[in-house]
Amino acid sequence: MKTLSLYPLARFTKSTQWIILIIITYVVYRVIDVMHLPAALLLGPMIAGILTMSVDSSIQLPKITMSISQAIIGCMVGSSLTPEIVAMFLDQWIIFIGFGLMTLLLSIFLGWSIGQLGIMKGTTAIWGLLPGAASTMVSLAEEFGADPRLVAFMQYLRVLMVTFAAAFVAKFWGHVPLSLVHHVNWFEPLHWGAFAVTLAIVAFSLMALLVPKFSGGIIIVAIGVAAMVHLGGIATIEIPYWLSALAFAMIGWSVGLRFTKDVLRAAAQALPQAIISIVILILFCAGLAAILTIYLGIDPLSAYLATSPGGMDSVAIIAASTKVDLAFVLTLQLARFLVTLVIGPALSKKVATLSRKR
Repeated sequence: MKTLSLYPLARFTKSTQWIILIIITYVVYRVIDVMHLPAALLLGPMIAGILTMSVDSSIQLPKITMSISQAIIGCMVGSSLTPEIVAMFLDQWIIFIGFGLMTLLLSIFLGWSIGQLGIMKGTTAIWGLLPGAASTMVSLAEEFGADPRLVAFMQYLRVLMVTFAAAFVAKFWGHVPLSLVHHVNWFEPLHWGAFAVTLAIVAFSLMALLVPKFSGGIIIVAIGVAAMVHLGGIATIEIPYWLSALAFAMIGWSVGLRFTKDVLRAAAQALPQAIISIVILILFCAGLAAILTIYLGIDPLSAYLATSPGGMDSVAIIAASTKVDLAFVLTLQLARFLVTLVIGPALSKKVATLSRKR
């Protein structure tokens, strides 16, 4: 009997492959939804993307779809900011920046350690574990002699593992109410003026693509503009559920469809060490969460999501699906994101260069 691998999806037309991907996505989404896990609209497409790539699918999302999705998530984050969040950051900025810096330094140290052990090139390991905009790290890594396939694998494996860990913690620790999982009104009445403001911010954010090497520029611009519009009382921002769901799916597919067979084969030798490193990073951030809980009185789930070393977009999706201090989660995630973007690449370049010379 012939195995499934003898029938690669690449033999089908692109339209057929997309239909298959959508069907698999819906099935996986329903399974996750039945389990009452938050962020099923993100996790379902991620798993579906990996499954279709495992049988040699040849489809990929255009880069612009990921950019638009990040802009939508940025609008969601920016419109969630309040004067209390700004005051919280100004009052405790040392804590927010410090925690972000500690996560960054541990990521670089773990990557450097893998390189010193000879498991993979030090430059590849360092860029592979750096928290931040994964696609940006992959492009920067290639410029400094790292294997972009392995960097991509480690970056998106980290996002995948952290997303699933956060979703399970939110479910079994945060006790997500069923009312937040089911009974969703996909097409609520739309206020066209507020929706037009959202689309305008998304379009404006895409102008960041015109700025060379502006790491994470789209989501930063979207958050900044949305926050100014929202906090300044200039206009109302409205993101209908179907639009946010579409953005979640695009991000999930973008991550899942990167796990090609070539990437998996290239990463097979370093897979155990990569998983161990990511687990250490997750546990370290959980330790930081415990410190926040003990000394600042932050509830455990909010502290865990705030320090979770995944992508800010995926953490924001999970946080929005649970009963947590969304303001605190987004403030700490945003602080670490900015720390990583501002000093992460330069610090990684320095350590990677030293590692390569050694």
